[in-house]
Amino acid sequence: MIALQIKENKTFMSRLLATEVFDCFLLEETTITTFNTFFIDGRRVNEFYNSEELDNVELIPEFSPWSVMRPICFDLIKGKKAPVNFKFVFHLSPDSLAAITSMPDCSVDIGDVKALVLTVKFDGSIITCISATSFHSFVLDKSLDLLWDIWIKRFFSDSLIAFDQM
Repeated sequence: MIALQIKENKTFMSRLLATEVFDCFLLEETTITTFNTFFIDGRRVNEFYNSEELDNVELIPEFSPWSVMRPICFDLIKGKKAPVNFKFVFHLSPDSLAAITSMPDCSVDIGDVKALVLTVKFDGSIITCISATSFHSFVLDKSLDLLWDIWIKRFFSDSLIAFDQM
């Protein structure tokens, strides 16, 4: 697990809300406080889908793709005033997770991994991003933790997002 402090909030927010940079993530949840506090639970609601769609439930992710949620969150945040605060909890998409767990340096089986998580918090002035791994059961092997932390730093660097590791 690492914590990164974003150096340029405006650049980060532009990449997050106005581009496809973060579209490799699913949104577990978000809380955005502006003139009200908005909470979005990104979990799939099975009652919304008809029986035919539910027969293919494996095609519907457990959490909402960021590409779908991004315009909604953008509408809640945009304006001349910065939000009071926000928190986004992201999970790396299954395809990207599979790519990381198939790396030669990773000795963790993909079936043991619940999620690779990125939490983004804004306290009114500072944006902090925290990486975490979640497993279905206790795992001694830390290779995936290390690869996830490296991946996050490379992802930010490749996306021209400046940060300091805390």
